[in-house]
Amino acid sequence: MRYAIVIEKTEGNYSAYVPDLPGCVATGDSVAAVEAEIREAIRFHIDGLKEDGLPVPAPTSLAEYIET
Repeated sequence: MRYAIVIEKTEGNYSAYVPDLPGCVATGDSVAAVEAEIREAIRFHIDGLKEDGLPVPAPTSLAEYIET
């Protein structure tokens, strides 16, 4: 599955979340670090849903850049 992620620059680091997996978040000192952390968070989140017998949401969010 391919999930869209959102990465935001904060005051001291970067944070990321997955719109299709509520509660799945990560932080890191750089974009590369937060990307690695969110990959692990997605795996962990999905494993937890499966262990609890809950459905794994299908990826439905899309991301696109718009130039103005």
